Amino acid sequence: MEILGYAAALIIGLSLGLIGGGGSILTVPVLVYLLGFSPVLSTAYSLFIVGLTSLVGSYKFYKKGLVSLKTAAVFGLPSIVSVYLTRRYLVPAIPENLFTVGDLLVTRGVLLMLLFAALMVFASISMIRAKEDPAEESADTEADLKQPDASHPEPRFNYAGILAEGVVVGTLTGLVGAGGGFLIIPALVLFSKLDMKMAVGTSLLIIAVKSLFGFLGDIYNYEIDWLFLTIFSAISIAGIFIGTFLSTKVRADKLKTSFGWFVLVMGIYIILKEIFLA
Repeated sequence: MEILGYAAALIIGLSLGLIGGGGSILTVPVLVYLLGFSPVLSTAYSLFIVGLTSLVGSYKFYKKGLVSLKTAAVFGLPSIVSVYLTRRYLVPAIPENLFTVGDLLVTRGVLLMLLFAALMVFASISMIRAKEDPAEESADTEADLKQPDASHPEPRFNYAGILAEGVVVGTLTGLVGAGGGFLIIPALVLFSKLDMKMAVGTSLLIIAVKSLFGFLGDIYNYEIDWLFLTIFSAISIAGIFIGTFLSTKVRADKLKTSFGWFVLVMGIYIILKEIFLA
């Protein structure tokens, strides 16, 4: 199982390099079901792994001029504050045993896994319904990687919407340890008027920063296995570079749809397992 867990780390990075996201949502299930960590500690470790891999993934977009640093700062600030406070104070304050439903004892770990599974289902629907963007496909050529794209307009901000969305996404990230890119990208398009390619690149940077800041809140609450985190993250980052290379040779839209169905099945499995097989 441990070997499968480290192999999954490579798959997480591969998906990020191939389709620009999605793989990080598998991190918590891999840590819980393959590597045997508790759900609460897994959400903490996931923040570090997701943050580091997203930071590396965002560099590809930054080189192409597809990261709006101003937007990342405006959207990221409320997210960073929310995710840090959630990990530092809210998660530790949740009682270990919450309530019972029939014979099912709902613990803090079960609650977090059910929340995570619900996030997986919503994320999978977003990936399955995503339509092919010809402009985005053409942006993955080697020539594009060498030249920044200067055709993107200056973002215009709806500050009230950005603040509300940032708080919601930050709190959700803190609870389940996932980046929430499927929520951030539409918010950037809607509230910051970014085009889709710019929103994807900017989202990766936001996910990286807020996840790593959220992890800082966990350092005070848990004993961290730094060696494991370093090895797992290094394998995932290697997967990013492999995926980025392969992304110029395969159709990302087809992969994203197939991966979406896989995530949907995994989300449903986790819900059934936590409710009926716990």
